[in-house]
Amino acid sequence: MRIALLGGTGDIGEGLALRWAYDTDHEVLIGSRDPEKARAKAEEYETELDSRGLDRAVKGFDNEMAADRADIVVLAVPAYHIGDVVEGVADVVDEDTILVSPAVGMSRDDDGMHYNPPGVGSITELVQRRAPEDVRVVGAFHNLAADRLANLDVEFDLDTLVVGDDEDARDLVADLGAEIEGLRVLDAGPAANAAEVESVTPLVINIAMNNDGMHDVGVRYL
Repeated sequence: MRIALLGGTGDIGEGLALRWAYDTDHEVLIGSRDPEKARAKAEEYETELDSRGLDRAVKGFDNEMAADRADIVVLAVPAYHIGDVVEGVADVVDEDTILVSPAVGMSRDDDGMHYNPPGVGSITELVQRRAPEDVRVVGAFHNLAADRLANLDVEFDLDTLVVGDDEDARDLVADLGAEIEGLRVLDAGPAANAAEVESVTPLVINIAMNNDGMHDVGVRYL
């Protein structure tokens, strides 16, 4: 499959791009508002993979062009930009495209991080509202430590959750996630459950902030 990571030049986008390129044979595309930045990052990822004996092509485009070429479009952008990014690619996605949102609305104060959802209930549901009606939306990969994901020397044993109203789309995204070595993907049901799933992320960050040696803490459901 072709997987486009819009905002694939940093944070969770970088980690998912490297892991899918390293662990699978799927084609990975990097999207950015600045196509030159996307191409430079794609070359950086290729160099990293080459240093590990993998000859993999990673290509960079502007967001719209990357989305137009992809089967799966991961919206690896901050929550406050995600609506604009969805609208920016609305003309090139269709019923055969799955939009994946790992974004979480959060705020920070002196006590720590807090879940700050939009008025519609969750970022996943916001993406559903802003996406074309026939485009399927899945929320996934919310609670993963980006630094740990992007470091290919790190082995992990973590869980992540998927939510969305289309069961087939949830299953497909879950299968793609499970192809990343050490990642188990669990089905958390329809998009109405997204707020509960997304709210785990600030909890995990607060645990990391308040406990020594847990900078890259993750979640495992037993």
